[in-house]
Amino acid sequence: MEFLVTMTTRVPEGVSPQEVDDVRAREAAHTRELAAEGRVLRLWRPPLKPGEWRTIGLFAADDAEELERTLASMPLRIWRTDEVLVLSPHPNDPAAR
Repeated sequence: MEFLVTMTTRVPEGVSPQEVDDVRAREAAHTRELAAEGRVLRLWRPPLKPGEWRTIGLFAADDAEELERTLASMPLRIWRTDEVLVLSPHPNDPAAR
């Protein structure tokens, strides 16, 4: 199954820039691992307002529980909320040909 996930990150007040940099570095490394495993297929950065962190991702998982385990494993999840849409194949999808 494929899932479109909007990930919105809000860093709490008082978190040091060093801690933010550390979590972001761990997030990047872990996302590369998830991509190599075929669980993160694509990531996009939509238009953002100043100070806003939001990413749209295309994920693959066997079911919603597996997707949740994947999302929960990501370091930025401590500051992030996720909005998940389950995607269904479209009969006119050019990739299906």
